[in-house]
Amino acid sequence: MNDKIKIKLQIADSYYPLTIKPEDEQMVRDAAKQVNIRLNAYRKHFPNQEPKDTIAMVAYEFSLEILKQKDRNDTAPYTEKIKELTGILEDHFKQE
Repeated sequence: MNDKIKIKLQIADSYYPLTIKPEDEQMVRDAAKQVNIRLNAYRKHFPNQEPKDTIAMVAYEFSLEILKQKDRNDTAPYTEKIKELTGILEDHFKQE
């Protein structure tokens, strides 16, 4: 049984055929909508800009957001502190 569906996704002035899981359809369409919103905003503010430059700036914007989100979700400093505190507690209970 094939659990995938075929959709046509519009990004900018082009259509892209995709094969996706049905449960991902809304997320995929929402992602394309966000790309189109940003593309249109850049087109409005920079009407003489080359399309490839507009697309590059939108890609850069999304990449920057992902990297910022990644930094916010970095748990390494907390993990290190927990290990340190665990060691202190273990040493304390060994002494008793």
